[in-house]
Amino acid sequence: MPRSNATNQRNGTARKRYLARRLDILRAAGKEFQTRGFAETGMRDIAQAAELSPANLYNYFRGKDEILFFCQDNSLDRMIAALEKARRMRVPVSEKLRSVIVSHVRCVLDEVEGAAAHLLTSSLPAAMQKRLVAKRDRYEEGVRQLISSGERSGEFVRCEPALAARAILGALNWSARWFRSDGPLTAGEIADQFAEYLIRGLLVKPNGTRLARSTRPSQVPRPYSALRKAAAHGEARRFSGER
Repeated sequence: MPRSNATNQRNGTARKRYLARRLDILRAAGKEFQTRGFAETGMRDIAQAAELSPANLYNYFRGKDEILFFCQDNSLDRMIAALEKARRMRVPVSEKLRSVIVSHVRCVLDEVEGAAAHLLTSSLPAAMQKRLVAKRDRYEEGVRQLISSGERSGEFVRCEPALAARAILGALNWSARWFRSDGPLTAGEIADQFAEYLIRGLLVKPNGTRLARSTRPSQVPRPYSALRKAAAHGEARRFSGER
């Protein structure tokens, strides 16, 4: 193998290890943020959780603000990718929106960094928050456009798309506050039922919806009352819940 190719291969392998380690640190930091609180968590705490020395941790992140920024940025990238994929699907708008809702909930509940991002949105300095606003707005606008297209096609009832989008996204993000991994439903089951309840309210013919095969109405946990409370208390502020 030519020397240049061997060098490129080694550099590529090292890069993959570096990125994988950053994700490990991200997950460890997310758990610490949720357990201790962002303000109370120090870099030493994160280093210990990630099984690194404090000095080594700084080779991957310059501080906890950067860790949280990466957490939020990574989460938004996944959500936007899922949105774009749904928009390309050749299915009714309700199925596109269902796909977005399920992907959103899985991101928030399945990934430690996703949940931390939505719980700690206001913890970043203003300069860092500003860099994320464009992505949040782009994502929210995409959901709004889906609802608008369903309204135009006659699949959804007439509504205010912006308000509907914010109510949906606010309810989805609120799940990060009450979800417990040892609860009666998995993140996937909760995602399916959220999609069922939220989309049913938009459909002109709600009898056409279906409950996810993996769940039953009797399995719905008490925290689902949070969904009604979220709508009633206007989780229609910025969809992140903190702007």
